[in-house]
Amino acid sequence: MTPFGSALPVLTQLAPGVRRLLAPNPSMMTGPGTNTYLFGDNEVAVLDPGPVIDSHLDAIQETAASAIKWILVTHTHPDHSPAAVELAQRSGAELLGRRAPPGAHQDTTFVPDRVLEDGDRIVLGGMEIEAIRTPGHASNHLCYRQLGLNWIFTGDHVIDGSTVVIDPPDGNMQDYLASLAKLKALKPAALAPGHGELIEDPDRLIDWIVEHRLAREAKVAAALEDNPGSTSMGLVPHVYKDIDRTLYVWAERSLLAHLLKLEDDGVASCSSGLWIRNR
Repeated sequence: MTPFGSALPVLTQLAPGVRRLLAPNPSMMTGPGTNTYLFGDNEVAVLDPGPVIDSHLDAIQETAASAIKWILVTHTHPDHSPAAVELAQRSGAELLGRRAPPGAHQDTTFVPDRVLEDGDRIVLGGMEIEAIRTPGHASNHLCYRQLGLNWIFTGDHVIDGSTVVIDPPDGNMQDYLASLAKLKALKPAALAPGHGELIEDPDRLIDWIVEHRLAREAKVAAALEDNPGSTSMGLVPHVYKDIDRTLYVWAERSLLAHLLKLEDDGVASCSSGLWIRNR
C-alpha cells in the first residue's frame, strides 16, 4: 500500500463512468485514505463515502455533478460508511448495503433502505453493478462487480500492498478464505480496493494472500506445538517475529482468527483462554 500521507491523486478517472475520490483520512490503518468510487454520469451511485468529512462530502457532490441516486456501502467500519447518512440527507439517495453487526467498531448509524443479498444488481445508464457477499474481514462485507468491465470493488476484502486484519468474533478466517476463492472464480479483470491503487493482476494477488494466510496458519500451529497452554497474545511473539511490539494488539486479532479456524478444523482446542494443539 502507498504509505499514508503520500500523494495519490484526489480524483482519478479509472474508466468511462468510473471515478475514484480519495478521502483525506490517511493513517496507519487506512494507508493514503479511503477510496470513494462514483459510478455513472447522468445518474450516479456512490460507493463507500467514508468518514464524515465535510470537504470530502462536498467533493463527492461536486464530482457527481448530477443527482446521486444510490449510496452503496461495502461494510460498516468507521472509515467506510459513516458519511453515507449525511450524503443521503443531502442528496435524497437510497442507501444500499447490509446492517451493522454487533461490535464496538461498527457504524450503527448506517441503516440501509434496501438490504443487498448476493447477486442483487442495480442498473444505471446502461451500467450494471452486482453485489457479492464476501464475509471474512467483516460479517456484513459486500464487494461490488461492475459487470461491463468485470472489475470488482473490494472494500477491505482485498487492499493494495498489504493484508487486512481479521478481527473475531465478527471477522472470520474460514469465511475470509472462502470469499477470496469466490472472487477468484469470477475471473475479475481488475480489483479496485478500498485503500490504495487499482490492482490489475487479481489472480497473483489473491494467490499471494491465500499463501500468506496459510503460511501464517502453519506458524500458529507450530507455535502451539512448542508452547502448549498459551493465550493468543502469548503466541504473538512466536508467530509475528518481524513486527514492532506496538502492533501486537492488531496481530493478536488475526492470530486469534487463525486459532479459531484451527479449532474448527480440529487441529487446536481452547480451555479457559489457553490453547493447545490436538494430538
